[in-house]
Amino acid sequence: MNTTLIIGAGGVGRVVAHKCAMNADVFGKIILASRTKSKCDEIALEIKNVTIETASIDADNTNELIEFIKQVGADIVINVALPYQDLTIMDACIATNTPYLDTANYEHPDEAKFEYKEQWARDDKFKEAGIMGLLGSGFDPGATNVFCAYAQKHYFDEIHYIDILDCNAGDHGYPFATNFNPEINLREVSAKGRYWENGEWIETEPMEIMQVWDYPEVGPKDSYLLYHEEMESLVQNIKGLKRIRFFMTFGQSYLKHMEVLQNVGMLGIEPVEHQGQKIIPIEFLKTLLPDPASLGPRTKGKTNIGIVAEGLKDGVKKKIYIYQVKDHEECYKEVLSQGVSYTTGVPAMIGAKLMLEEIWSGTGVFNMEQLDPDPFMEEMNKQGLPWKVKELEV
Repeated sequence: MNTTLIIGAGGVGRVVAHKCAMNADVFGKIILASRTKSKCDEIALEIKNVTIETASIDADNTNELIEFIKQVGADIVINVALPYQDLTIMDACIATNTPYLDTANYEHPDEAKFEYKEQWARDDKFKEAGIMGLLGSGFDPGATNVFCAYAQKHYFDEIHYIDILDCNAGDHGYPFATNFNPEINLREVSAKGRYWENGEWIETEPMEIMQVWDYPEVGPKDSYLLYHEEMESLVQNIKGLKRIRFFMTFGQSYLKHMEVLQNVGMLGIEPVEHQGQKIIPIEFLKTLLPDPASLGPRTKGKTNIGIVAEGLKDGVKKKIYIYQVKDHEECYKEVLSQGVSYTTGVPAMIGAKLMLEEIWSGTGVFNMEQLDPDPFMEEMNKQGLPWKVKELEV
């Protein structure tokens, strides 16, 4: 029987624990660990069909992680903790020869940097340990990478243009809240935009480029160009690519709150003096905002995330849209979570399932598009994320 260790008990951790329990024949003994054990206990009590063991663990402490992984005998580590902790968890997996999976690339806690460089640098160590590391097995990154690989395998000889389109049309009723970790979300959104075209990265001001996209089952939404990590690997692995961009929807209320917070320095990541103490503004702001894990029961509406790919098949121009629509209320009914956590957590479970079943295998560090997309796409249909392909006019 397998032993599955999940590290992280936020909104995504809740979904991963629920979905692993629904596939307990593969995941076997499930252990949920976080710095705050009470959060793990709360999730474990929600799951009736399987016993979830819980523990407290400091994911910033590699030695503590090593001892804990050895103690529980994990066959896989699913990292849904903070992106700041990717490297310590990866290093613990290398030391214990344990396969590793995460949903977001490493971020330095003191810099707004989103890149795979330091994780890719561990490729040789993963190979030496004889284990697989799977990076970015969420939705975007994650399922969107797989959509690109699926398009490349089945629809194109060459893909020239890719737009990744992320729409959350959910309404939680708060004037301002983030759908995942506020610190990560606000750093990502307030950073300069970037897209890749003709072999180089082009930088834009935050929210400088906007297009209106008509999202199936949602409708037209303002969609803003951001930099997003999956582009970094896709430019290396998609044949014939000339341009790739990432767009995300934001309402005017969200943007106005962001503007005000930025203007008064609340999104800062450098320490400031406050009443004789050093505080980091964005960390303080996080304590004032609603916990994303609490949004589930009050969020209504849908998400729609997908890719538009354009290229050549047999010398003829072709354009397709692969997308997935999920209802927030359906997510809460199934796993007590809103749709943003659901659409991240389910792909994490699927990636881990394919690794444990050795359908996806290998040694070293992998991004999602480097693996056969078909079994992942099949699992999405089975596990609550049915997708569609739509032909578009070129």
